Amino acid sequence: MFKHILIAHDLRSTADLALRRAAQLAQQHGARLSVLHVLDPTQSEQAHDQARQVLDKSISGFAPPDSTLQLRSGKPSEVVLQHLQEGDYDLLVLGGHLERHEFFSGTSLDRISRNCPVPLLLVAHSSPGPYKQAVAAIDFSLCACSALAGAYRLLAEGAELHAVHVFEPAKGSREQVDSQLQIQQALIDQLLKDEAQKLPPNGPTISHAVHQGGILRCLQEQLRDRNSDLLVLGSHGRGALSQALLGSLAQHFLHKAPCDVFVVR
Repeated sequence: MFKHILIAHDLRSTADLALRRAAQLAQQHGARLSVLHVLDPTQSEQAHDQARQVLDKSISGFAPPDSTLQLRSGKPSEVVLQHLQEGDYDLLVLGGHLERHEFFSGTSLDRISRNCPVPLLLVAHSSPGPYKQAVAAIDFSLCACSALAGAYRLLAEGAELHAVHVFEPAKGSREQVDSQLQIQQALIDQLLKDEAQKLPPNGPTISHAVHQGGILRCLQEQLRDRNSDLLVLGSHGRGALSQALLGSLAQHFLHKAPCDVFVVR
């Protein structure tokens, strides 16, 4: 369960989507909700007052009554990361497509995602109610297992969490490739069995599958075929999964998110 959720609100429409999602999660988890806005130090006091008015309206319209607003000034990524270090937050929520905002740039989003000390939820689409279908990229790293466990905590009971392991076989005969696939399947079966024993009894349903091919294409297909509203990634996995956040694949999903994206270190 999450106890204290922080949303960084940049005044864009996607930030209000994120605020509604953060409010839904706060209610689901019985968590506190804090709203952080980073003021542009180059703007006038009048512009800052207008920002406060917009934020007050959004908070009164979408957030729980006991939500708090905190205003800081500076470079967005630095302020957000410092604020996370100083507080007792255990989840950060951001609105998607922040790279289009002149102040909250894509570089800021990348910096936050790489250095965020708590799980990060990027809200890119409007989907009412709790998440129902999540796809998690899984490999044999501790980070991927942490991401799976984090998503299990995030999702409500009754949701489905589908773990996807993408396998790119070494060159060989058909029999050799089939043998490699069987080994991968057995290893993933055992991994998911071991991880399931560490999880609370009440939570989302967990399923898993092994797929051959490129990780980007496989994840896109799974998200589409399962009509998923959440993609789960680990941020420091090894092999193919490490590229899911730290390489070009990460930028693809963070900046062109087909659904909301949940990132766990």
